[in-house]
Amino acid sequence: MSVLAFDIGASSGRAMLGQLSSRTIEVKEIHRFPNDPVRVGNRLQWDVLRIYHEMKQGLLRAKGQHGLPTSIGIDTWAVDYGLVDRNGELMTNPYHYRDTHTDGVMEQVMKSVPPSEIFERTGIQFLPFNTIYQLASIRQQKPYLLQEAERFLMIPDLLRYFLTGEMANEFTNATTTQLYNPVSGSWDHYLMNSLHIPHGMFHPVVQPGTPVGSLRSSVTEELGIASVPVYTVAEHDTASAVVAVPALDRSFAYLSCGTWSLMGTEVEQPVIHERARELNFTNEGGAYGTYRLLKNIMGLWILQECQRTWEREGLSYSYPELVKMADAAPAFACFIDPDDPLFLPAGDMPKRVREYAARTNQRIPQGEGAIVRCIMESLAMQYRYVLDLTEELSGQKFQGLHMVGGGIHNETLCQWTANAIGKPVWAGPAEGSAIGNMAVQWIAQGELSDIWEARAVIRESFPVKTYEPEDTPLWEDACGVFGQLTRKR
Repeated sequence: MSVLAFDIGASSGRAMLGQLSSRTIEVKEIHRFPNDPVRVGNRLQWDVLRIYHEMKQGLLRAKGQHGLPTSIGIDTWAVDYGLVDRNGELMTNPYHYRDTHTDGVMEQVMKSVPPSEIFERTGIQFLPFNTIYQLASIRQQKPYLLQEAERFLMIPDLLRYFLTGEMANEFTNATTTQLYNPVSGSWDHYLMNSLHIPHGMFHPVVQPGTPVGSLRSSVTEELGIASVPVYTVAEHDTASAVVAVPALDRSFAYLSCGTWSLMGTEVEQPVIHERARELNFTNEGGAYGTYRLLKNIMGLWILQECQRTWEREGLSYSYPELVKMADAAPAFACFIDPDDPLFLPAGDMPKRVREYAARTNQRIPQGEGAIVRCIMESLAMQYRYVLDLTEELSGQKFQGLHMVGGGIHNETLCQWTANAIGKPVWAGPAEGSAIGNMAVQWIAQGELSDIWEARAVIRESFPVKTYEPEDTPLWEDACGVFGQLTRKR
């Protein structure tokens, strides 16, 4: 049973073919492509038509190399969207969530609707780029777009529409908008009305594993292929990654580690109360009636931006080289708060690390290795902080931490995370989002019975590396210093 997963992140996209045979999953990457945003004037936008073109190239390669799959699923990043007019055409390029059009908008919205009410109605953490603030910004700056829009589609909804001609809003991504009410199980019209966002363009939400059409005739004729069924999956890539967590215990903590780091646990009901809002945790939709109680952490974005800055300066370092340089730098010399707003926009990240050090009266890191070590140690300690909060909010005590995603290739970060939390880290699989995408397709087709059988098969199919904590007293002391410097203690 082969299925095709389009797993598209904020920096690259992949077409991954999965084969399920005798309780073993084999995964093969058949097409990879960059997903670079495009800056036009002062606006940062997604090149969504290029993404769609690359998806069609993935279909061609699947046909040419392996034969067509039995089904297709798409997962991408969250919060961004496209608007479709009454003629079924995309009205404008989707804005990138790091674009500045939402600057100051969250604070304006909170004057109309109190933060406590927004959280009570949605359970979603406050991030300045959430869809609710993007739409509030569009209403201020380009109201005609909302007046003329017929349908609101999140990025995977939009790409699915391009392939099939069918429109549907999928649950896991819909919850990230901060416009979905998990108590009522529907879009929150009260919030939309309060912010003058037309709710007619939002259609009923469907769950992961729902059949949503097949490849439309224009696609099959263009590519010379037969039609293939398309399913919704857990279309927020983190939701797909959580499906693929190879947990033995139904009480588990996970860290989906990539450009963003997302840490939390799986719960049956959203955790919506004042303490959760105070800690800025979120309750995003998961697969099969679950919610993801988690917190967004800035993640490896900071390191990736450092790498890009150094490349512009003529210093080209591979990722393994940067990690090796960090290993050689002095330990615990400087810390940053990875979630400080200073590190959200694109730009000269090494300069911002030094600015943070100066602002907090620390020794300013000198050289690339010292900066990389500062970032990686700080991430590990932030993981410790968020894991402690996850235990508090969920009322659970975790025996260790499951790490999935591309970030697990950074073995030093995995080890330092184990050191910081003082518990084992179980790293794998690296292709979590794509594998979770595939698992939902197989469950929908009846090849796997449920999410827990899927996790058992994933555990049997992919290696998991265990990192035991080391140098615990040193890391315990350093975490205390980190907490004081970043005001987390």
